[in-house]
Amino acid sequence: MSDGVVLDLDGVELTISSPDKVYFPEHGETKLDLVRYYQAVAGPLLDRLGGRPLLLERYPDGAGGKSWFQKRVPKSAPEWLTTTVVSTPNGTTSDALVAADLAHVLWAVNQGCLGFHVWPNRAAALDIADELRIDLDPSPGIGFEQLRAAAGLVREFLTELGIEVHVKTSGSRGLHLYAILEPRWDGYQVRAAAVALARALERRHPDLITAQWWKEERGARVFVDFNQNAPHKTVFGAWCVRPRVGGQVSTPISWADLATVTPDTLTLSTVPALVAEHGDPWAGANERAQSIEPLLELSRKDLASGLMDAPWPPVYPKMPGEPPRVAPSRAKKA
Repeated sequence: MSDGVVLDLDGVELTISSPDKVYFPEHGETKLDLVRYYQAVAGPLLDRLGGRPLLLERYPDGAGGKSWFQKRVPKSAPEWLTTTVVSTPNGTTSDALVAADLAHVLWAVNQGCLGFHVWPNRAAALDIADELRIDLDPSPGIGFEQLRAAAGLVREFLTELGIEVHVKTSGSRGLHLYAILEPRWDGYQVRAAAVALARALERRHPDLITAQWWKEERGARVFVDFNQNAPHKTVFGAWCVRPRVGGQVSTPISWADLATVTPDTLTLSTVPALVAEHGDPWAGANERAQSIEPLLELSRKDLASGLMDAPWPPVYPKMPGEPPRVAPSRAKKA
């Protein structure tokens, strides 16, 4: 191992220890390669993560090694780090790292962080969720072609409602669509909008898209995972490198590129050149904040028609209007 590499990050001096340590064994990229990647995409990265709390996924031995999620910044952290107190669904609080600037991101990388899970809130307004995150989750039997088709149908429907939406690869098997929102709604309202969207899409395209929470009811369809918008829920960050041995990136792409993209080729070694050549495909999205009122109106109509709230994840308290938390097959036996 070579000696540490000292970086000057806008006046913050940060030493990257063990820079030659291999983090991604498929192609041999090192910790320093990961640092250089984040430096190369710093502008687009901070457009998406800037000012938001982060949940850190640490892999001190690199991708494929032991790992854990770190919610709390250790007391030994440098004084210049910005943190904020966030809560879990059961009310437990933790002092979370805030992506205040690139130095904060690279401090976490130096701690072995290979995954940034990002809150839909900004540290300055934790009661407001300003992103609608549409996670298209492939059920067994669903390939990437069906995901592409579903993403196009989601965009088509939201365009009819006047809502602009952007697409990124998940860095794994799925696709994520984001609407950048006006700072007007809390996480409960944004989740209600996501539930209404999922249900509307299932009604329109029942053979391809499902809003069914229970896996036994999904079939071979694309699941619109509305609970990724539950309050306190984090989602893997845009421009962030996954803890996969190939170093795949959860990469924002243009809608034109969706037809030909091969997600596994988007890695920390290939994405910087694409950004240098084509720029940020989500550029300006923060200045075109969207309204979810059309989706909230659909939600109100669904509830007025007798539909209950959709099931919440098991770690959340029982919610008003929520159906029983038991799989349909088990409920019938009971």
